[in-house]
Order: sequence, then structure tokens, then C-alpha cells
Amino acid sequence: MIPPTRRPPPTGDPSSVDVGVPALAGAIATVIFAVGMLPMVVKAARTKDLRSYSRSNIVLSNVGNAVQSVYVFSLPAGPIWALHSFYLATTALMLLWHVRYTDLPTPARGAELVSSPDAGDRRRLIASEP
Repeated sequence: MIPPTRRPPPTGDPSSVDVGVPALAGAIATVIFAVGMLPMVVKAARTKDLRSYSRSNIVLSNVGNAVQSVYVFSLPAGPIWALHSFYLATTALMLLWHVRYTDLPTPARGAELVSSPDAGDRRRLIASEP
């Protein structure tokens, strides 16, 4: 078994910052996640067509991000702050656009299944059976 290595204590000199593997992995992951989300945001901005997105999912994402912020911003500044800030901004923007550009269907008063075209076909099938 290889014994764990110990890092020397920081010197306080800003030029001797030890980035380390975890911080480097965090920075790379932040870029990958952001690049993966950008096409969705760009398409939504360009087309203003957000009907394929679930408003309840976007709302829950915003609530989750707000709660997660309590934890993330208690950590030392680093790549996770950049990633989380990007998520906060994009999910808030998607919610704003969804509210602004998407009309949610509202059921008509007194609407029943019988008034749908499929229900009419079903009724004819039942009436034609012996």
C-alpha cells in the first residue's frame, strides 16, 4: 500500500497557489456542463419556443438551485461557485422565458372526455356493437 502524501502548508504567496487535481477536475466539469447546457439556452433564446419544456420541472430546478445555494456559497470560492452561478442564471432565465413566451393550456369549463374526438369514436364503436 502506498502511504498518503502530505502537501506542504500554503506559504501565503499568491504566486505559489497549488491548483490540485480536485480543483482542476471541478474547472473542467464546469466547462463541460456549461457547454452542454448552452445549446438549449441558445435555442430557447432564438426561437422563443419553450413548449417542450415542463414549467413544473423548471420551477423545481429553480427551487432546488436556491436551496443548494445555501450549501454551495458556504464553500470556499472555486469552480463550484462558477458552475452553480451558471445554473442559477440559466434556470432563472428559462423560467422567465417560459412564463413570458408560453401560453399554458387552460381546460374549458365543463369540458369532459366525451367532448374529445377520441371519445366520440369510442361512443360510436360501443353503439355499433350488438
